[in-house]
Amino acid sequence: MTAANDWEVVIGLEVHVQLATRSKIFSGASTAFGAAPNSQACAIDLAMPGTLPVANEQAFRFAVMFGLAIDAEIAETSVFERKNYFYPDLPKGYQTTQLEKPIVGPGHVDIQLPDGGHKRVRIHHAHLEEDAGKSLHEGDWQVNGRPMTGIDLNRAGTPLIEIVSEPDMRSADEAVAFARKLHSIVTSLGICDGDMSQGSMRFDVNISVHRPDTPFGTRTETKNLNSFKFMEDAIALEVERQIDILEDGGRIIQETRLYNGETRRARSMRTKEEANDYRYFPCPDLLPVVIDSQTIEAIRDSLPELPDAREQRFVEQYGLSEYDAGILGDEADMARFFEEVAKLCGDPKLAANWIMGELAARLNSTDTAIGQSPVNAGQLAGLIARIMDHSISNNMAKQVFDAMWKGEGEPDDIIEKRGLKQVSDAGALEKIVDEVIAKNPAMVQDYLGTDESKRKKKLGGFMGQIMKASKGQANPQQVNEILVRKLNDLL
Repeated sequence: MTAANDWEVVIGLEVHVQLATRSKIFSGASTAFGAAPNSQACAIDLAMPGTLPVANEQAFRFAVMFGLAIDAEIAETSVFERKNYFYPDLPKGYQTTQLEKPIVGPGHVDIQLPDGGHKRVRIHHAHLEEDAGKSLHEGDWQVNGRPMTGIDLNRAGTPLIEIVSEPDMRSADEAVAFARKLHSIVTSLGICDGDMSQGSMRFDVNISVHRPDTPFGTRTETKNLNSFKFMEDAIALEVERQIDILEDGGRIIQETRLYNGETRRARSMRTKEEANDYRYFPCPDLLPVVIDSQTIEAIRDSLPELPDAREQRFVEQYGLSEYDAGILGDEADMARFFEEVAKLCGDPKLAANWIMGELAARLNSTDTAIGQSPVNAGQLAGLIARIMDHSISNNMAKQVFDAMWKGEGEPDDIIEKRGLKQVSDAGALEKIVDEVIAKNPAMVQDYLGTDESKRKKKLGGFMGQIMKASKGQANPQQVNEILVRKLNDLL
């Protein structure tokens, strides 16, 4: 296959964001997650005869908040249409959505690239719509020996904003950075919980390839990706597939595709529809929605701190590097966790190091969100405080952290129970150092006979024996000072 740099990749995203309203977009049914199947679908969600939808004001407020956060145009008048298609999990036979007059117009999102650069991705628009239900193809459901599909309509009618980007991304890295930034924005605004495993954010990726200085190629759409990793892998697979086809003299068919993150395989779902295939027409049951400029400005004034502003504040307030501030300030939950730890322990840099190091590694390895961390902010701050007052060493602290992660209790209790408290008594440490020096005359002579500039490297052998003699509890910094002083006294 020709090197990828002989081709230019063009990527655009359509992102479905479930809004965190208590009720659905056109009915009073609950949007809470976890209820028994079909227990939260009311007559309006099912489009029963004689029912009429009523627009949810909070959904509009959330959509406006997002639009303001991306510096977009906000439409004072937006209109709902019916998008007609037929799936088992769409009981109405159409989806109520927006096409000609969406609530959020053109905007932009600035992303940071892996190489440290920045890029602006344009947003074409974002519109409000209702979610469909869910088809379940699992279990052993059979009728007369034939497999059956289960339908859960609890999600039907849940409010969404669909965010449509321009085709401004040129790599999987850029697409993932854009998706992460959107996730950061909507969770910071509080308009979405961001739980992709439950479908709160889903990504449709439009991909095409072409030779530089030639028109864009035919695009395909890979639907319903619900993790950043799946998105990255699906893009790489589709780019490779399209390049292989084109280099073999074939042509790309405009189609909708599905990607299975577990098997890492993709397949065609259907040929791609155009807008006219859906027979859009204005919804006769819903009037145009008008939002006056005073309301828009009031919503603007109520916006919470956004990721870019928060990251800048972390640099200025806590003295973090731009990189550290970007990691810790990107997600609202992570930012809150960091600030609580920093406040409680009094050392923002040490708090940042532990969160981005030991805690982040454990969260990633167990696929655990920061909000579900077994080690809470108070416990981590307590552990850091014991490092700061030299009660424990860094190595001991890792043992305590592991015990806290396993639910063994508070840091002080674990330190006491395991006998991990660091020995800092000068008299006790001097005794151990004297014993190690006395037992190792050859090492002493080697140290004394070494050039002064190289003696530091010779201390490791002594330190290892001292730490072993103290069962790892000697204060390393204090031991080092005593050891150097006593060895130099022998010169």
